[in-house]
Amino acid sequence: MALRAHIGHAAIPLPGVTAVVLDDDDRVLLVRRSDNGRWALTTGCLEPGEQPAAGALREVMEETGVTATVERLIAVEALELSTYPNGDQVHWLDVGFHCRYAGGAARVNDDESTEVRWFTRADVPELDERQTRYLALARDSRAPFFVGSPYG
Repeated sequence: MALRAHIGHAAIPLPGVTAVVLDDDDRVLLVRRSDNGRWALTTGCLEPGEQPAAGALREVMEETGVTATVERLIAVEALELSTYPNGDQVHWLDVGFHCRYAGGAARVNDDESTEVRWFTRADVPELDERQTRYLALARDSRAPFFVGSPYG
C-alpha cells in the first residue's frame, strides 16, 4: 500500500507462488476465486524476505485450511503483465511447486475464494493455460519448466 501511494498504478515486479496440491488419490485441490469466479490452483504473493516454498505452503493453509509439504519445484516463469480492476499493474515472477496433502479439511478459509474442493483427473474444471501446464508438470516426473528449457 505504501509503495502504491508513491508510484500509483505503474507496473511493479512481484514474486508469486503457485501450489499444485495433490493427495494420495491423485486428486488436485482447487479454489474458486472470489474475484473472477474461476477455478484455480492456490496462488499468492510472497511476503518480504519469505522463501518461495514456505510462501506456497502458507498460501495453501491461508486459502484452504489444508496443510501440505513441498515435494519439488515444477516451474519458474515471468508472467504477462497483469492489470487489476483498480488499475494496479504487476509483472509476476511465479515459482510453481508440486505439493503433497498432509492434513486438514479443505474449506474456504479466507475471502479470496468462494469454494474449495478436491477434483479427480476426470472432474478438473477448465484452468488457464499456465495452471493446466503446472498441473501436468506436477503429475509428471520431468525436470522443472523454464521458458527456453527443452520443455518450454
